[in-house]
Amino acid sequence: MFGSIGMPELVIILVIALIIFGPRKLPELGRSLGKSIGEFKKASNELRSTLEEEIRVEDQRDQRAILRAEQETAISGALPTTPAPPADETVTRTTGTGPVA
Repeated sequence: MFGSIGMPELVIILVIALIIFGPRKLPELGRSLGKSIGEFKKASNELRSTLEEEIRVEDQRDQRAILRAEQETAISGALPTTPAPPADETVTRTTGTGPVA
């Protein structure tokens, strides 16, 4: 039930708490402990949902970036491109008409 704490240990702890705090304060302590545990669970659930939402948004952002890169690759692959000549070479172009005879 509580890991390594068995029923005899739990009874001893409750008896000691009853002796220390008395029968009038013990229910109040139990209620406040229960409220604290409830608030802790609520806060941890909110933190978990916030983290999951951030992870989901980041994944969507990554997927959009991948899709955008794929689209840019497809567009640039569809258009014929001519490689640029090296900077130290001169380019000579001919018109293809040749010498007139």
